[in-house]
Amino acid sequence: MSVVTGRSVRPTSITLIALGLLMLSGCSMVPDYKPPEIPLAAQWSAGQGVGAVAGGQWWREFHSAELDQLIARGLTANYTLKAAVSRIDEARSSAQVVGAAQYPALNLGGNFQRQNNYGTTPKRSVFAEATYELDFWGKQRAAADSADALAHASVFDAGTLRMTLGASIADSYFQVLSLEDRLRLAQSIADDARQVLELVQIQASQGAVSNLEVAQQRNAMQTFEAAMPPLRQQRDQALYQLAVLVGAPPEGFHLHGDGLKDLQVPQPATGLPIGLLRQRPDIQAAEARLQSANFDVGVARAAFLPNLSLDLLGGIDTLAGGQIWSAIGTLSQPLFAGGQLKGQLHFDQAHVQELTDSYRESILEALQDVETQLSAARELDKSYALNQSAVDSAREAARLAQVRYRLGSTDFQTLLIVERTQYQAEDTLLQVRLQHLQAAVGLFRALGGDFSTAAIASNSSVQVAQP
Repeated sequence: MSVVTGRSVRPTSITLIALGLLMLSGCSMVPDYKPPEIPLAAQWSAGQGVGAVAGGQWWREFHSAELDQLIARGLTANYTLKAAVSRIDEARSSAQVVGAAQYPALNLGGNFQRQNNYGTTPKRSVFAEATYELDFWGKQRAAADSADALAHASVFDAGTLRMTLGASIADSYFQVLSLEDRLRLAQSIADDARQVLELVQIQASQGAVSNLEVAQQRNAMQTFEAAMPPLRQQRDQALYQLAVLVGAPPEGFHLHGDGLKDLQVPQPATGLPIGLLRQRPDIQAAEARLQSANFDVGVARAAFLPNLSLDLLGGIDTLAGGQIWSAIGTLSQPLFAGGQLKGQLHFDQAHVQELTDSYRESILEALQDVETQLSAARELDKSYALNQSAVDSAREAARLAQVRYRLGSTDFQTLLIVERTQYQAEDTLLQVRLQHLQAAVGLFRALGGDFSTAAIASNSSVQVAQP
């Protein structure tokens, strides 16, 4: 049913009508929002490093100036992150478009008409028109709030990408340095094996050993040399990946770092499990989308109720010789839409339930992430200490075996075994060292990285409200 009225009234009357109708608006059909509850433990299973976690440039804890420069470059020049910042602008602009429906639409127009029927009759008119849909049930406000929540989610999405990007740059940087260390180790062991081969060849020429020992030592040397090409290929792949992460072309990209030996392994403070809800941008993004869906339910509910709109027109007509004002109100009530309104409401309610479960799942996954990284950091710390002892033992065994072999006190097979044992022990130590550093990076990332959205928002041309 619709009722339309139109008559000439005084401007003050139009103002009073508009103000009266505006005072009627303000109801809301949006359900009360309550964050989904999920049981959280009082502390982590590891029970260590409970100090308060503060967002910041966690990568500086490794004390590598080159890593600091790479991450700073990546957070500025990475194209995927730039695209995420653009998506913030897109989301805020979309929210601005949706929010515009809450305000009157004002238009200014005019026309000029000249007729020549046995004379000249010029006609000029200038008019202003205002159209406003009263948001009595809060439908437009709920739609605007939904769009704002999605815009916040895009900020948190960019924060998640920033968190992941910083960790990926650090991981790739450490991997390149580790592979450089492993290449130097393989070359050093191969050089030592070559010296032993020369010794064995001399002994074979004197009849002290057979050609079998010569062939075995040559095989050992070649095995060490054969390990280097795959390591170079892995090093190059990690280096090129790092170049892309920091927004640089792979051609000519190189590092100046001298291995992992000078890097420190930090011990991040983990805070409490409840802190993740404020630190992890992916959790905040999930909740922002849940809030948006909750507002959508309000929009769907309001669609069942009457809608009132107001059109105001005022102007000057030179032919009539005065001012013309009119007010037209339109009232409409949905009666039958083939189940469209009910279907939309059920869809939005189901969407809220879906996102509620997704939000809870994101919290559980974040808790799992932290616990996994805590376990990795703890066990790799022990593993590194044990492997360091194994390397020390292997080096001493190799030294003694070479001395005893030169003196003829041990056989060649023993020398061959200790050579390979030393290489395997040192190579394993380098790999554990890399895993140890990456576990620290993983823990920083699991705790939310620097969890700073200010840096993302500052790069956006559209102002983004901070959480």
